[in-house]
Amino acid sequence: MKKEDMAIIVQKVSKDFGQERVLKNVSRTFEAGRIHGIVGNNGSGKTVLMKCICGFLFPTEGQVIVNGLRVGIDTDFPPSLGIIIETPGFLPNLTGVKNLEILASLNKKIGLKEITASIRRVGLDPHMKKPVSKYSLGMRQRLGIAQAIMEDPALLILDEPFNGLDKTGVTEMRSLIKSLKEEGKTILLASHNQGDIDELCDTVCEMDAGVMKMVREDCGNA
Repeated sequence: MKKEDMAIIVQKVSKDFGQERVLKNVSRTFEAGRIHGIVGNNGSGKTVLMKCICGFLFPTEGQVIVNGLRVGIDTDFPPSLGIIIETPGFLPNLTGVKNLEILASLNKKIGLKEITASIRRVGLDPHMKKPVSKYSLGMRQRLGIAQAIMEDPALLILDEPFNGLDKTGVTEMRSLIKSLKEEGKTILLASHNQGDIDELCDTVCEMDAGVMKMVREDCGNA
């Protein structure tokens, strides 16, 4: 696949819920191999935009193209995409490994080896027998990130991935995201923390009442 086909292209996307228009003619190309920040207050439309990119919601107007495929037309869920949107949902009475094994069985791309590696990569112990119901909020968040990266996707959509993490956890996950970029992945990142955006992102867009504006253009960092 050509690098340009791995970009995320949003073309004149609007989204209505009843009489309310929550996305208003949003257009933006998120180039491959970069970390793209999206900032905005709660209700600004950034999570709705991310759900449109994933195929969880369909635009009222416009189109989204991911990996060269039109979402909702050529594909229901874009290939090679890892996501964490809102609070990760897991089966509370099962271990983290078992939860990820069940999720991995849907695509049948990976096995226990890859699952274990992704859990270790986010700083959790894959041999921990504790069920997810006994996890702290930060541990659940780490498990959600492990789920997003376990199939080695080319694209990652991370909506507030640092929720519930302490200072050490934030530092570790920032380092992980930088390493994922170095592996050539394209990352969309929403965070309320300006420090996350400043340290990680090559480009920054702001959502406000469903309208997107550019805050910082790509300065060409590798």
